[in-house]
Amino acid sequence: MNGFLGEYEVTLDAKGRFLLPASLKKQTGEEAGSFVINRGFEKCLGLYPMKSWEPIFEKISQLNDFDPKVRSFRRYFLNGATMMELDGAGRLLIPQNLKEYAGLEKDIVLVTAVNKMEIWDKVKYQQFFETFSPDDFSGLANEVMNGKPDK
Repeated sequence: MNGFLGEYEVTLDAKGRFLLPASLKKQTGEEAGSFVINRGFEKCLGLYPMKSWEPIFEKISQLNDFDPKVRSFRRYFLNGATMMELDGAGRLLIPQNLKEYAGLEKDIVLVTAVNKMEIWDKVKYQQFFETFSPDDFSGLANEVMNGKPDK
């Protein structure tokens, strides 16, 4: 299987580090120590194992730099993107600017998203699902998986 599964509640220490759960480390494979972290789309952070980041970065590097939308996308997507390594204790340090962007304080949730992980503030992540009904999810699933809106 190519990709990651699971949802993990972890805690940031006073320095902004968290322990990568052993099952996630196992899923990332041999290169489990190298990651890129960046701003996510919904006030969360994206955490990419290097093997997932490299093809995305390659695609971005091939986009037309003369297109203003491309330049805007690059600025936003790569703003704050940081290469990082697991420390000797298996922890990752979230840069302060990214911690502030996502509103991370102490309790966070690591959510797998196929080729990456999302890092959410626990309360914000719970609120996201409180406002999303089963009917909303059903309609979204139909639209995304079938390519047509639910009527």
